[in-house]
Amino acid sequence: MNFNDSVTKSNLARSFAAECQAGARYQFMSKMALADQQKYLSDTMKTLAKNEMAHAKVFYDYIIELGGGNVKNISIEAGYPFDMPQLSNSLLEESKIEESEANNIYPSFARIARDEGFTDVAKTFEMVANVESTHHQILKYLADLYNSHKMYKRNEKTEWKCSNCGYVEFSKEGFKQCPLCSMPQGYIIIDLENELHS
Repeated sequence: MNFNDSVTKSNLARSFAAECQAGARYQFMSKMALADQQKYLSDTMKTLAKNEMAHAKVFYDYIIELGGGNVKNISIEAGYPFDMPQLSNSLLEESKIEESEANNIYPSFARIARDEGFTDVAKTFEMVANVESTHHQILKYLADLYNSHKMYKRNEKTEWKCSNCGYVEFSKEGFKQCPLCSMPQGYIIIDLENELHS
């Protein structure tokens, strides 16, 4: 199928726009977290924003490549969230968006791309869906911790490590202020990899 006549072209443009918006929202959330002295959460949101912008670039590059380098304008109609930004609700709302992208939107776009003969694009949509599934898990977990005021509390002894100086302590609750460098609790690293898979 000719790319310019395909639904895949529109889906790539919609995906590009959505990923750019997610990247921007995550940067806004990073600033909110920093204002709340949650440095680790802020850094995590910056990483997710970087991921989303990398996805946007992949979609952008497909449009340029498959469009022959000369795509003047792609008209798209899609809905994008514009909620009152508060960290307490934004983490959970963003996790729901990521879940929808992972389970519904990108798998659907992949099927369409495959049906239209764009196999590489289909594989890319599937890979991005996998990343968005991980983002969903991260954001939901952080939302649960943040909203229950258990960001730095666990039922068992845990390693709490300062992201500024590397000081480590094992306890059920993270130190309020690093004993070594005096940074606030929000600088403690949360081992998301282990906590999400335990």
